[in-house]
Amino acid sequence: MRRLFGSVRARATLGATLVVAVALVAAGAAVLLSLRSNLIGEAGTQAERSARAVASELAAGTPYDKLSGLDGDDGPVQVLDEHGRLVAASEDLERISGTDTDRVKPQPAAKPAPDDDDDDADDAGEPLEAGEISGESVFSNGSATIDGDAEDYRFAAVEVETHDRGHLTVYAGSPLAAEHEAVRSALTVMLIGFPLLLGVVAAVTWLVTRRALRPVEGIRREMAAITQSEDLARRVPEPDTHDEIARLASTTNETLAALETSVERQRRFVADASHELRSPIASLRTQLEVAAAHPELLDLDGAVEDTVRLQRLAADLLLLARLDAGERPNDARVDLARLARAAAEGRTGVTVDAEPVEVAGSRGQLGRVLANLLDNAQRHARSAVTVTVRREGDRAVVGVADDGDGVPEDDRERIFERFVRLDAARSRDDGGAGLGLAIARDVAVRHGGTLTAGRGPAGGALFELRLPLV
Repeated sequence: MRRLFGSVRARATLGATLVVAVALVAAGAAVLLSLRSNLIGEAGTQAERSARAVASELAAGTPYDKLSGLDGDDGPVQVLDEHGRLVAASEDLERISGTDTDRVKPQPAAKPAPDDDDDDADDAGEPLEAGEISGESVFSNGSATIDGDAEDYRFAAVEVETHDRGHLTVYAGSPLAAEHEAVRSALTVMLIGFPLLLGVVAAVTWLVTRRALRPVEGIRREMAAITQSEDLARRVPEPDTHDEIARLASTTNETLAALETSVERQRRFVADASHELRSPIASLRTQLEVAAAHPELLDLDGAVEDTVRLQRLAADLLLLARLDAGERPNDARVDLARLARAAAEGRTGVTVDAEPVEVAGSRGQLGRVLANLLDNAQRHARSAVTVTVRREGDRAVVGVADDGDGVPEDDRERIFERFVRLDAARSRDDGGAGLGLAIARDVAVRHGGTLTAGRGPAGGALFELRLPLV
């Protein structure tokens, strides 16, 4: 069963069919009940009309054998006296039920007891005057057999007060054959039509769902092919339906593009990292091999320098790996003015102009950003580097400016890419590995801020770090 309804198409078809089936059953039951109620009401009206016609003749003093309603053409009729005796009945009436008596032949009237009239008047409530017909009718269901034909009837009972025969009750029936036939016909139509309609609903739902899900199957197949081939340059087909499936395909392609960019960036990062690590390791190995063969030629300062550069590069790569893994900064309060002064301490030619400004984040990561910016500024400055910390609206702004040659406008975004060194900073000894600014921007973004490059007041480069205030 789970396999049978394991697809969205099968579940949608089953669900739609069940909903329509419940609606059809409820609507069909309501139609049948309404039809039956209306037809029984019409039969009751016809029975009441016949009973009142007979009651009118009795009120006018018509003898029992002269009553026009006793011919049985309009239905069975019974007339009962105040003692419940049958005093008149339809011709050819053989059997009856649903009235106050099941007798079909009139009985001779007995002489009433002296006080019977008074008792009946007390029991009946408001007595009728001679020649008056009751305005209320009592209805019941029953059956009758007339001249060998048995049918169900709707009976109406009407009371009448006569001048010479006392209080009488007239029962007249109207056949329910039309009601039964109409209900049976409607039920037959429903029993035949409902399954056919449900079959149509199921077939249409199956076909429509199949057509609607066809693009999803195409997306699934293409995704399976991409997974198997590991070719992230491929894209899933996007239907031009402008619906949820089209948006799903578009989002899937956007995800694939982002994944391709991320994987390509990771590949470049690994390749560049391997290339950058190769040089200091090779240089250090060469110096150690020379020292092992000729101790007197050992360049200890160069070995230490290569080791320090290798250590810094490894630290930078580890930090970038943590940032790429989604490491989030904590929410500690950091005073940027104090942090800027601490980063500038001990550096030659660096001046700090800062006002107290607090932001939320990692003190270590933000200190690393300021250190990288100061390293970059000192590397390119002629003589002076200026650090400013100020407020601008709901942002804290840290500016690091130098008096060097500045950054060409076309390169002001490229310098934040990993392992990028401009022509003036190609030297590994002077320009580093090209990771400082990339790390600084990544940290800024993860703190909800930005890092941009521009032109400083002295004509050199100006780097502005903007972070949200606490």
